[in-house]
Amino acid sequence: MVALKFVPFALKQIARRPTRTLLTICGVATAMFLFCAIQSMQQGMKDAAEANAAETTLIVYRENRFCPFTSKLPERYDGRIAAVPGVKSVLPMKIVVSNCRASLDVITFRGVPSDMFVKQAQSQFRILEGSIDDWNRRSDAALIGATMATRRKLKVGDRFDANGVVSIVAAIADSDEAQDKNTAYVHLDFLQRAAAIKSLGIVTEFIVKVNDPKDMESVARKIDAEFAHDTEPTQTRSEKAFVARAAGDLIELVGFTRWLGLGCVFAVLALVANTVVMSVQDRVREHAVLQTLGFTGFLIARLIVLEGAIVSLAGGIVGAGLAVLALRWGGVSLSTEGVNINFSASPQILLTGLLVSLTLGIVAGLVPAWQASRSDIVESFRSV
Repeated sequence: MVALKFVPFALKQIARRPTRTLLTICGVATAMFLFCAIQSMQQGMKDAAEANAAETTLIVYRENRFCPFTSKLPERYDGRIAAVPGVKSVLPMKIVVSNCRASLDVITFRGVPSDMFVKQAQSQFRILEGSIDDWNRRSDAALIGATMATRRKLKVGDRFDANGVVSIVAAIADSDEAQDKNTAYVHLDFLQRAAAIKSLGIVTEFIVKVNDPKDMESVARKIDAEFAHDTEPTQTRSEKAFVARAAGDLIELVGFTRWLGLGCVFAVLALVANTVVMSVQDRVREHAVLQTLGFTGFLIARLIVLEGAIVSLAGGIVGAGLAVLALRWGGVSLSTEGVNINFSASPQILLTGLLVSLTLGIVAGLVPAWQASRSDIVESFRSV
């Protein structure tokens, strides 16, 4: 590229037009902020929809009922499901949400049996504040996902009132599971008795673990056949298929955002290219002087490319950095039908934004750099 000793020279050239440079950096930062936000949303959707290769989880829902408001199954079904060949374990769960439609601000409560939840919590969660024992001691306790705690500014001991449910935050935890990050786990019987709900003996779904991933489809068919003639028939899907169906509209929305991300890329390219071209036009005579002093056309071209890369990278650092900080501190997530899609503000997103901005800065400077390197010295001195 260019020796490091020429970097101060490039910085001085950039600083000669501070207003132009600042506006370009702000424009690049805005575009990269949007680009990184879109990338984060796409990564969050991917994390929510993709299952592990050895997926062994089935979701049993009320047939033709896709919102937690309308899916109501007798809790006593758990014994009959457990008796189905191939089933390893059954977890009845009551889900209460503030809104079934796609929204950025949905509160999700998941009521689970205390004994079963305590057993799996140690492997499922990383406790950040409080403890599972504190959760188990109080009937109105809630274990809050880290994203929800950040978004709602909750800490251990706070009173949490939402969806007609009043609970006390006993623990704040992080998890590798996307659905756990923006959810409040409470005792099943407590959620069933909540004043605004009052649904004793009724759950929303059953989470079923099977012994062998190869038997997923056959076990699902057997479960649905077991309740086919009951007043509350079931519909059983793999967890991956369940999330994909619930988030179908969001998947289409995220697909459209790819075009927005591409638009951000072209915006950065146009902004930096415009700045570099104007800078080169302002310094035609100066480049001729540099050539007379022994600077080769190739070296001048590399200096121009370096200027474009620095401006674009500066905007990328600002935009991508702000995007990651905003998403991480804001705890932004999308929810639909009780399924949570968290925006993934990972270091990889930041690195991607920086690499894209740097690459675009280099590409934007190639054409004006090539033109400047081939300019005739005499003609350059004659230019005004």
